[in-house]
Amino acid sequence: MDLGLKGKTVIVTASSTGIGKAIADGFAAEGANVAICSRSKQKLIDAAYDIKSKFGTEIFWGVCDLNSKKDIESFYSEVVSNFGKIEILVNNCGGPVPGYFSELSEEDWDNAYKQVLLSVTRFIHLVLPDMINNQWGRIINITSVAVKQPVHNLVLSNSFRAAVTGLAKTLSTELANKNITVNNVAPGYTLTHRLYELAVNRAKTSGKSHEEILTEMAKDVPMNRLGSPEEIAAVAVFLASKQASYITGTTIQVDGGSIKSIF
Repeated sequence: MDLGLKGKTVIVTASSTGIGKAIADGFAAEGANVAICSRSKQKLIDAAYDIKSKFGTEIFWGVCDLNSKKDIESFYSEVVSNFGKIEILVNNCGGPVPGYFSELSEEDWDNAYKQVLLSVTRFIHLVLPDMINNQWGRIINITSVAVKQPVHNLVLSNSFRAAVTGLAKTLSTELANKNITVNNVAPGYTLTHRLYELAVNRAKTSGKSHEEILTEMAKDVPMNRLGSPEEIAAVAVFLASKQASYITGTTIQVDGGSIKSIF
């Protein structure tokens, strides 16, 4: 199936590893112009080399701390200088620190707000003028099943990822008549470094090993396994396609059937 993405320019944030890297792979495989960023220069170099070796595609990369407005604006400017207009934006980020409400400081809340919600609004503000001018655009936010069902011990993620969902729904109605779609992908338990860290964190208070915690997570999924980053990426890439042009304002959970609610 031709997804109509060849030659389109896409920014994928927090994309040197994990789900973000898998999404960058997916767009590169479709012939898109891909720009990736993260805080680690070496991981970006490794990711760009890996993508080029697999798809023969030159990847633009830039160091960018999503908590920094200056970094975001600088990265965006560099991508525009290299590729021109941005047609697709995939907002991805690592999860904020775990913890119960009583354990978290105001600084923790401020950092999580900047990382999860404010980075999304900052990137959207930058790419939107060109999308509106071109009467075409795709904005895809990678959130979490926490927007459907709060996750134990993740009050920061539960709060701010839900806020991203509210923002996306609002924008989807504002931008629909401009041929710009806004959607969210909500991963469930996916085998990434972030999930490993959560398992280690839970192990500290449960008396179990992190391997046992990961096994229990898999057992909670009706498919009896954890997801892969590539399975999340496939949905994100499709939502950017010409075939998905009538899908907007949605949150698609990719969770192996974990969430039991109808809506």
